[in-house]
Amino acid sequence: MGTVIVSAGTLVADDLPVGPGWVEVRGDRIAATGAGVPAAPDIDLGGAVLVPGFVDMHVHGGAGAAFPDGDAETALRAVEFHRAHGTTTMVASLVAAGPDDLLKTVDALGELVVDGELAGVHLEGPWLAEGRCGAHDPRQLRDPDPAELDRLLRAGGGAVRMVTLAPERAGGLDAVRRIVGAGAVAAIGHTDASYALTRKAIDAGARVGTHLFNAMAPVHHREPGPAVALLEDGRVTVELVTDGLHVHPALWEHVVRSAGAERVAAVTDAMAAAGMPDGEYHLGAMRVTVADGVARLAASSDGRAGAIAGSTATTDTLFAKVVRHAAVPREEALRRAVALTATSPARALGLADVGALAPGKRADLVALDPELRVREVYRSGTRVPR
Repeated sequence: MGTVIVSAGTLVADDLPVGPGWVEVRGDRIAATGAGVPAAPDIDLGGAVLVPGFVDMHVHGGAGAAFPDGDAETALRAVEFHRAHGTTTMVASLVAAGPDDLLKTVDALGELVVDGELAGVHLEGPWLAEGRCGAHDPRQLRDPDPAELDRLLRAGGGAVRMVTLAPERAGGLDAVRRIVGAGAVAAIGHTDASYALTRKAIDAGARVGTHLFNAMAPVHHREPGPAVALLEDGRVTVELVTDGLHVHPALWEHVVRSAGAERVAAVTDAMAAAGMPDGEYHLGAMRVTVADGVARLAASSDGRAGAIAGSTATTDTLFAKVVRHAAVPREEALRRAVALTATSPARALGLADVGALAPGKRADLVALDPELRVREVYRSGTRVPR
């Protein structure tokens, strides 16, 4: 992009009032930001809302492509689909699988991490609770084995950035320490852990709660469980799937008010069906049926609907829903949505150069129309084809 000034009717940037503003882009970086209307911008976005590129720390695929399939070329199709919807940074989430399959998949996706297409790989399992496995294959769940964990943490040139596990599994707390020691983020999810054990896992180094409330023991007045332990600790970032299906908007509003937007990350948990028509798909080895945009495991033999199997959402839709359901003025709602979809997940993942419109950050920009639909996307200062 060279050096250009981009202006918009509404700019949501660090240390500036929400309103008309501009961003100076020099090469692939943001050089400066400012309030007001510049005299002669190079790119005038008119009445658009300009926000930082979205950061999705939990996504399994999209556009018919699934990250757990372990094919780098196919995975790139999912990356490009979500990027066109404003997600300029993402971590590829896997599902429970056998040791050899996981190793091969991390190695394959590691190519995209090295190339900068992905910010890392998220191992969601296989060290999860059987009773909270959700859309994971229960046959692949197991206790963490130190040797297997070490191999995966070294795979793909160190591509693994986050690992979700249930700390109640044998060796769970030691696994948390091993993950953190390797420089990855330890996350707690798909768990029946007690409040007390969750506290121990946090003290051992766990710093993320995977899709809070979903696939974890519920809050009980005599046993608060993992959700309360994760929410009350200021060291922890909690994920929320703000699609209106996984969590009721009133509950995510309560979480944001209680924990603060700086500790909440909106995630899509999207699977291959995102951007695709209703029909039959898969998530790892599990068959998934998508009807009216809702992904569920195939119905059981007695006709009961299967568990929710991720989502078909994109981060731009999550952003819009956070704004629309916020019981605060629009300017504050926009700041909150930027925190949930960009700043907070970037911080949780340790990504210092993305997540905000601020000097020195990578020039990842998303222009939204007044109805918060994506209009333009720039990544590293280059316009993303749509």
